[in-house]
Amino acid sequence: MAKPAAAALSFPPELLLRAQGSGLGLKAAIFDVDGCLTDGRIYIGESGEQFKAFSTLDGQGLKLLVQGGIVPLIVTGRDSPAVRRRVADLGLQHALYGVHDKLAAAGPLLASLGLDWADVAAMGDDWPDLPLMQRAAFACAPANAHAEAKALAQHVTVAGGGHGAAREFCDLMLMANGRYASLLHGHLTTLDGA
Repeated sequence: MAKPAAAALSFPPELLLRAQGSGLGLKAAIFDVDGCLTDGRIYIGESGEQFKAFSTLDGQGLKLLVQGGIVPLIVTGRDSPAVRRRVADLGLQHALYGVHDKLAAAGPLLASLGLDWADVAAMGDDWPDLPLMQRAAFACAPANAHAEAKALAQHVTVAGGGHGAAREFCDLMLMANGRYASLLHGHLTTLDGA
């Protein structure tokens, strides 16, 4: 039987320590949608229907967070059938739509899950996300985020929003919390053990 391959992905040790948070590691991650899970563009059809493009890399990252015991939370300022469909397709359990004050809305959600801000990371790209990013134990911004979001973030992704930035954030969270390697190994092993 071949020895499992080592992970090809790595992050600097000081970044991993920051992304780990205090205690036993971070337990949840808040994601904005437009600009983080999408590239921020909104396509509007003749009848007013909205279309958004999502990355399958990001979707897999969110699923891996769940498998790794980190709860993904969606907190978005807009509400659309496209976003609700994507959240449902990914099987995400916790989402807040059409939120104007994201910090005020996230507080009760965290409390209902028995989480404190010290347990949470956040990814945002623009001014409405700044209070969440400032309050969270760890903050991340996509490469194409507004300058103020990038300045507040402890990590700015290499990838842009809607193009793998959320996956990079998920991978970082999983690696920092010691869950990445076992998830990778599980995906490298086939069902028949080969």
